[in-house]
Amino acid sequence: MLVSVDHVQLAAPPGSEDALRAYYVGVLGMTEIPKPPVLAARGGCWFQSGAVQLHLGVESDFRPAKKAHPGLRVTGIEAYAARLESLGATVTWDDNIPGRLRFYSEDPVGNRLEFVGAPGL
Repeated sequence: MLVSVDHVQLAAPPGSEDALRAYYVGVLGMTEIPKPPVLAARGGCWFQSGAVQLHLGVESDFRPAKKAHPGLRVTGIEAYAARLESLGATVTWDDNIPGRLRFYSEDPVGNRLEFVGAPGL
């Protein structure tokens, strides 16, 4: 029986780890977590914030995910969007789901990310 999502894996091109770290740590406010040594040898990096883990794995024929995306729930969504914009990230608000505050952004390699306001927070 499924009980939760353990992590989401996104792809990235070879050599993009420094840009990914700058974005996921410096812009999104996540913490980099160590990969097991056997996996670290493949490149890429892993990030965590609370129970949320995003794994970025290197793919030699990388193409960014433009439609597929993780949906990340955030508190204080307006302030979080302002933080991202102040740090150079694009923020595109979407009001297609009534009663739900949400926006899209892209990581530095072009992967789509959705940010959804946590109800009541």
